[in-house]
Amino acid sequence: MTDKPKSSAAQRRSAARFAAIQALYQAELSQLPADDIVREFSDFRLDGEGIRDLDEPNDNLIDPDRGFFADLVQGVTTRVVDLDGLINSALEKDWTSKRLETVLRSILRAGTYELMMREDVPMRVVITEYVDAAHSFFDENEPKLVNAVLDRIGKTLRAGEIGQK
Repeated sequence: MTDKPKSSAAQRRSAARFAAIQALYQAELSQLPADDIVREFSDFRLDGEGIRDLDEPNDNLIDPDRGFFADLVQGVTTRVVDLDGLINSALEKDWTSKRLETVLRSILRAGTYELMMREDVPMRVVITEYVDAAHSFFDENEPKLVNAVLDRIGKTLRAGEIGQK
């Protein structure tokens, strides 16, 4: 067995985001509590094997930042009503988060949570990370939707970060 090269903090956070999207999808479909989902992922899906780095398909595995992963999953599930309210306000008229596909809703919720609660992560990083994640799941217009919605939410929540009043 060969040692994996050390992953950067940014790579470990990217892997945590990707795993969190999957966990949020599972949580919504199974209706299991966030703590159970985090425990299952930690015990069985993130058990030293890591998450495949989609930008490097040569079987490099990235060990996710487990604390960041748990914060995303637990934070989203705790604040889902507030997150959906922000998402709904950023969607086109007559659209709500309930009309979105479950993975897309999970991506938007996680991104919105980071914009709302993780001021240690720059707005542009959050948006880029979740647009990239959307590209992993979707081929069509969904990544553009993720970009537009998170940009609108970011301009509301982080106006000072982009020089708006």
